[in-house]
Amino acid sequence: MDITDLATRISAQERRALARAITLVESGRDDHRTQAAALLAALPQDRQALRIGLSGTPGVGKSTFIESLGMMLIRRGLRVAVLAVDPSSSRSGGSILGDKTRMDLLSREADAFIRPSPSQTHLGGVARRTREAVRLCEAAGFDVVLIETVGVGQSETVVAEMSDLFLLLLAPAGGDELQGVKRGIMEMADIILVNKADGDLKAAANRTCADYAGALRLLRKRAQDPDGYPCAMTVSALQEDGLDAAWERIEALVEWRRQNGFWERTRAAQARYWFTEDVKQRLLAQLQMPEARTALAALGDEVAAGEVDPSVAAQQFVDELGR
Repeated sequence: MDITDLATRISAQERRALARAITLVESGRDDHRTQAAALLAALPQDRQALRIGLSGTPGVGKSTFIESLGMMLIRRGLRVAVLAVDPSSSRSGGSILGDKTRMDLLSREADAFIRPSPSQTHLGGVARRTREAVRLCEAAGFDVVLIETVGVGQSETVVAEMSDLFLLLLAPAGGDELQGVKRGIMEMADIILVNKADGDLKAAANRTCADYAGALRLLRKRAQDPDGYPCAMTVSALQEDGLDAAWERIEALVEWRRQNGFWERTRAAQARYWFTEDVKQRLLAQLQMPEARTALAALGDEVAAGEVDPSVAAQQFVDELGR
């Protein structure tokens, strides 16, 4: 594979080259990891897109919302990339990857790029190499990158470490305002959007929005938020109602953070976080080496037989690994 040629084609906004590059960075093969590192180093460093993380419970309408928002942004002259992470089976490891089917209109747009990826049981709601895929999309000239998480609960906080802004989608009548003060994903949200605010659910959506707006006032104020943020709003992705207002709030928050230095500081902190995470992953990969697995098995037998304390055995293994 010619890495220089691939980087040039990505910079020229070739969709096929971008898809091939994402496949490369998602590969776990050692030679592919080396090529992926070389590719990322060869890409232009001056291109930045607005990275928006998006999470919500299954069935809340994340795909419909992304399609409606994406179509609206394209009509405004922006190029939109969607990185959707689907849950993988803990038994077979397979994923359905059906987001392109759900986003039928958006998938046909020339200024849109949709890439479903399996989570591969990686915790945190995103795939292991989603951050690198974001970099590739930025190098390909996309203005907005939407990162859709698995959507399984309140622990999907990793997406906040790779996005400039975090949206949380909620369904009407999803619980009382006590849900709004739960730690974890609620503390990460910059804007809460109560979806499906149409038809018979509109009144329930307005009540839910009011509950969460009240709950947000109980949370500790963050330094990176101006007055009025985080906030709760109602939207109808199906009827495309409230999307313009939501986008205006997004733009206002991003502009404030840029002017007050939080954009650069957050990006720098995220880079440091992913450097540390990559080091951890490389250290864990050493445990899969034949010598390490043999030593682990031998010490494990001694621990199981009661011949050595687990803590002592662990320290002994780490000492041997560091030599």
